[in-house]
Amino acid sequence: MDLSGKRVVVTGAAGLVGSHLAGMLADENDVLAVDDLSKGEREAVPAGVAFEQADMLDPDDVARVIDEETDIVFHFAAHTDVRVDDPEEERRVFEENTEMTYNVVERMREVGCDALAFTSSSTVYGEAPRPTPEDYAPLEPISIYGASKLSDEGVVSTFAHSYGIQSWVFRFANIVGPRQRGNVIPDFIQKLQDDPETLTILGNGKQEKSYLHVEDCAGAIRDVVEHADDEYNLYNLGSKTTTSVVDIADIVADVMDLDPEYEFTGGDRGWTGDVPKMRLDTTKLSAFHDVPENSDAAVRRAAEQLYDELR
Repeated sequence: MDLSGKRVVVTGAAGLVGSHLAGMLADENDVLAVDDLSKGEREAVPAGVAFEQADMLDPDDVARVIDEETDIVFHFAAHTDVRVDDPEEERRVFEENTEMTYNVVERMREVGCDALAFTSSSTVYGEAPRPTPEDYAPLEPISIYGASKLSDEGVVSTFAHSYGIQSWVFRFANIVGPRQRGNVIPDFIQKLQDDPETLTILGNGKQEKSYLHVEDCAGAIRDVVEHADDEYNLYNLGSKTTTSVVDIADIVADVMDLDPEYEFTGGDRGWTGDVPKMRLDTTKLSAFHDVPENSDAAVRRAAEQLYDELR
C-alpha cells in the first residue's frame, strides 16, 4: 500500500511507537492521531498532527474517529504493561485489549476501510527457541499481556480472511527511545537519579533480549505496509543481536557517568510472565527493510535521549 496522500488514523498515538509513526507519516499523508491519554501525554503527539482524544473501548468514540474517508488504521492503542499479577488487573488487560481491537475492526467493516496495521508482541511466542521465526508453533504465551495480543491477532486474522480487511501484524521485540516511560531504561535512569551509588535490578540480570530503537521500528512498519501485499501479513520487528539487563545497566551508568553497585532481586525472571531470553528471526523483514544489527546501539541511543529528557 502506497503511504502517500492517504487518510490515516493512528490509535495510541500519544504512546512511544504511535507518536513516532504519526509524525513520520504526516509528511505525506493526512494523519489523525487518536489517544485516550490514560497513559500517554498530549505533548507526545508531534506538532502539526491533528489530534482527537478518544477511547477505543467506546464504540461512539471509535465511530467518531474512523469514517468512510479513512484509508488505513494503525491500531496501536493497548494496555502494554506485561508486569501484571493482580487477578482483577489481569482480567482488565485481557478483556480491554481484545475489546479495543474488535471495536476498531468492526467499525472498519462498517465504513468500508480495508487496511489495518496492528502492533502485536514477541510475548505471543512464550519461551520459544531463538531466533524465533514468524511460523514458530505452538504459540504459548506466559503472560496475560501476551495472551491478549494472541487473542487480538485472532480477531485481526478473522477480519482479514473473512471480511477483506488487508492486515499487517507486527510482533515487536523491545522497542526503546525518547518519550518512553515504564521500561527498563527510563526505570534505571530514574533509580540512579534517586540513588547514584546503588541500582536494584529485577531478577539475576542475565535476562537477554533484542532491543530496537523506535525510529527504526516506525521505519520498518512503513516499509512493510508499503511492500508486503498478502491478505494477512505477519512480521517480526527487532534487531539481530540481544542485550542483557546487566549490559543495559552498564550502558545507562556510562551515559550518566556513574559507577553504581548492583543489587539483584534474584531468580531468572524479572517478574511473573517475564520471558528471560528473546531474539526474533527478522529474515522476512530484511526483504523490505535494512534490519539493525546491534541491540546495544539501540539501547545506548535511547539511554542518551531519555537521560536528556529526564534530567
